[in-house]
Amino acid sequence: MAREIIQTEHAPAAIGTYSQAVKVGSTVYLSGQIPLDPVSGKLDNGSIESEIHRVFGNLKAVCQAAGGGLEHIAKLNVYLTELSHFPTVNQIMAQYFKAPYPARAAVGVRELPRGARVEMDGVMEL
Repeated sequence: MAREIIQTEHAPAAIGTYSQAVKVGSTVYLSGQIPLDPVSGKLDNGSIESEIHRVFGNLKAVCQAAGGGLEHIAKLNVYLTELSHFPTVNQIMAQYFKAPYPARAAVGVRELPRGARVEMDGVMEL
């Protein structure tokens, strides 16, 4: 099956050897998004809340570029440098998703690229 590379200027450009997303059939594999501003390329790290909102905004932009939306995410992975921020993720996630929610994992990590405190990736089914 052919792969389609998904790219949008409404999300940060890849900062390494990867694509923003790859579509295979009706499945879209979303690369990890950190809270980079898509215009300036700078980290949006005023608060953990602003980081989480920026990550969801970046994911949303990539989903839309692939022909879907956040509601099409079947699996979401959340990486946090401090698991104490997990309740905040839940609170903000409720502003972007409605039931039925995607499957999800939350993982505590030592550090993330560019000093981000949160990163998310996922799998979307169109």
